[in-house]
Amino acid sequence: MRLTPLLLLALATPLAAQVGHQPSSSPYSDLPHSKSLWVFYGDVAGDGGRIHVGPHNGKSYGLRFDLRLSAPLQFGLSLSRAELERLVVSADDSVSNRVDGPVAQNVTMFEVAVQLNLTGRKSWHHLAPFVGGSLGYAGGSALPASVKDSSGYDFGGKLFLAPAAGVRVYLGQSIHLRLEARQLFWQLKYPARYILEPAAEPSADPDKPNAVLPDGKRDQWSGARELRVGLGFSF
Repeated sequence: MRLTPLLLLALATPLAAQVGHQPSSSPYSDLPHSKSLWVFYGDVAGDGGRIHVGPHNGKSYGLRFDLRLSAPLQFGLSLSRAELERLVVSADDSVSNRVDGPVAQNVTMFEVAVQLNLTGRKSWHHLAPFVGGSLGYAGGSALPASVKDSSGYDFGGKLFLAPAAGVRVYLGQSIHLRLEARQLFWQLKYPARYILEPAAEPSADPDKPNAVLPDGKRDQWSGARELRVGLGFSF
């Protein structure tokens, strides 16, 4: 009878050892640093809205600072520049001759970001996936001096939203690669000339206007897809 407790203990010991992982073999690794700095390069694509005068297609680059507030929650600030392009639409010209370009349209973006780390303050097999989003301000550059837009369309400055998802690949506790896919959403506002008949080719059929925007809608939510890759340093 005295052997029974010892026998049960002997049987329980290997079973307990199978629960969880030994620290040396666990797929999870601690991420001790709460701050990081990320330098990135991006590819931007899109159509520039219904008449393609919004900024789209090109490259981006920038810098982002992150501060982890809790295990899953992270706060970020970023500054970036996107070297994009757009079309120029001259509303008074004939239908066949009113579109020129593409021409350069650079955009500078400042963002405040919130990120949810799906593995908390750990990585899984050196991977740390995340989802998040940004609220930002985008300022568009003026057109090149050699380009004239008789319609007066200007991207200007505007607020935008950017939901995102991605993964960090840890090469060590202090260095990681970051891959991110996101979608930019901003509102384009078109000039009044876009809803008027072109002086060079007014339509004789009121049911088939030749205006750039025949339905009269002068605003549209548009944006671009952006893929980013960069190197991060944690500290």
